[in-house]
Amino acid sequence: MYAFFDIGGTKTRVAVSRDLASIGEISVCDTPRGYEEGVAALVERVRTLAGGEHVSAAAGGIRGVLAKDRCSLARDAVLSDWQDRPLSSDLAEALGAPVSLENDAALAALGEAHHGAGKGFRIVAYHTISTGVGGARVVNGRIDARHSGFEPGHQSIDIDKTLAPEAASADLEDYISGAAVERRYGKKPREIPQSDPLWNELARLLAYGLKNSVVYWSPEIIVLGGSMILGDPRIPLDEVERCLKDVLGDFLPCPPLRAAELGEGGLYGALELLKMEDGARRLGDVDGNRKIK
Repeated sequence: MYAFFDIGGTKTRVAVSRDLASIGEISVCDTPRGYEEGVAALVERVRTLAGGEHVSAAAGGIRGVLAKDRCSLARDAVLSDWQDRPLSSDLAEALGAPVSLENDAALAALGEAHHGAGKGFRIVAYHTISTGVGGARVVNGRIDARHSGFEPGHQSIDIDKTLAPEAASADLEDYISGAAVERRYGKKPREIPQSDPLWNELARLLAYGLKNSVVYWSPEIIVLGGSMILGDPRIPLDEVERCLKDVLGDFLPCPPLRAAELGEGGLYGALELLKMEDGARRLGDVDGNRKIK
């Protein structure tokens, strides 16, 4: 039995698999702000789904910046009580199994590259726009090498505040995330009708961030996920593509943009991570900067 989890800023999702080929029932709960409560809730759901069977290994993602050893959360504005806590070791002790931890957006990218909208492409750029903004690059079916982590939501797109002077910072996340929209307009995004010009304005601002992804990551495809892209109302994908073509001009061709296909991309990414690590264990190999034990 294998377990997978996805700890987001709003919801936590848990699933199990017996064969590392498919995912069964998914358990969803609100993400507790308290660390101990959050770990207990996650472990309880794993045990319930496992039905008393022993869990051989677990993998999952959490929002925010991970520590360099990818065993704990180093920094996150939403899950501040989870910072600098031994998350992977606490989960491993509670479950009696090795636990691998990754950034949630990186695992969603991996899931989409193997099972979703990025399947069949060699270089996949993934961005999620929801409570925050995250993303990652997948190359040849693996999360690309990085020293710290991928944080496309914290790229500066408006240094002199001409695009949106009311934003909290120059960061993309402070322009287009669900939390930023609520701060700036006093409404949750779902309360703003699709007919409101705001949604096209968010598409324009997102296009500036995606231009940077194109020139830095040179992707074959860009996959966009998260509630601000997949929800109702949403940032219109066709308008994002039109604006991206405008800001790229004739300099570089615009790669295809696709909406994420997996509602639980992070769980599928965790499944793929465990498959890779299972193979690495058999070979006594090393995964990235982390030795597989």
